[in-house]
Amino acid sequence: MRTLRTPDERFAGLPGFDIAPRYAEVAAPDDGALRMAWVEAGPADGPVVLLLHGEPSWSFLYRTTIPVLAAAGLRAVAPDLVGFGRSDKPADVADHSYARHVEWLRALVFDVLDLRGVTLVGQDWGGLLGLRLVAEHLDRFSAVVAANTGLPTGDRDMPEVWWQFRRAVEKAEQLDIARLVQAGCRTRLTPEIRAAYDAPFPDETYKAGPRAMPLLVPTRPDDPATEANRAAWATLSGSEIPFLCAFSDGDPITAAMEPILRRAMPGAAGREHPMISGAGHFLQEDAGPALAAEIVRFVAGVR
Repeated sequence: MRTLRTPDERFAGLPGFDIAPRYAEVAAPDDGALRMAWVEAGPADGPVVLLLHGEPSWSFLYRTTIPVLAAAGLRAVAPDLVGFGRSDKPADVADHSYARHVEWLRALVFDVLDLRGVTLVGQDWGGLLGLRLVAEHLDRFSAVVAANTGLPTGDRDMPEVWWQFRRAVEKAEQLDIARLVQAGCRTRLTPEIRAAYDAPFPDETYKAGPRAMPLLVPTRPDDPATEANRAAWATLSGSEIPFLCAFSDGDPITAAMEPILRRAMPGAAGREHPMISGAGHFLQEDAGPALAAEIVRFVAGVR
């Protein structure tokens, strides 16, 4: 597997994100290793909140969420998925698979960090991967926050707006990462923030991860990830793990998943599920502190 590593200088002067990164290696399919990055803040012995980003963002997305969590006494841990942020980037689209991303993330959060009593916060692919981790390692988790995400099996068609996004990514000769993030936000991103989303990708050769992820979403009942995702649904829908939906009011991609999750998850019953107002698909960018406040309230209520 050929991998690329974004030069450190690309991340100099990130606006509002001065948390020092940490690094560890996880196994690669060719008996090599991939370096994964993460940031964390808050007391080392505080309740763990695992913040997982999606496509095509990175942990920078949580820069206004993390300080609120840390100030409330929570240990906020935000990894960069393989292929994104400061983590290593397999250079070929074919190097990426749903199963590999689940395993790379599992290796970091359990084998390296040994996280326990975790509250998952998953948005976009952060939920597609994180909900698999929860289902397959229930003993490591204490609660779940689903934020503009889901767990597709290919049994239902994706919305047309998602198919438009997938086609745009497939056809683009030059993939404009910052433009994709901006399209999922209600707020207007400054040039400095747009540059921060572009920072992990010096040129097109670094963008196999963002190009691969739309192709890995199960869209057919016989998709390679369907069986494992169906098994995860079965486990989660039979579990009492506390479950909060914290979706935004402006995301046409995942909006339909919110009522499905609320009905399916026993741990969601009887809860007041917040709707984050004035936010698009990337609700952390549009309303990071508001999302953080809901997470703090939720964690306090289930401890």
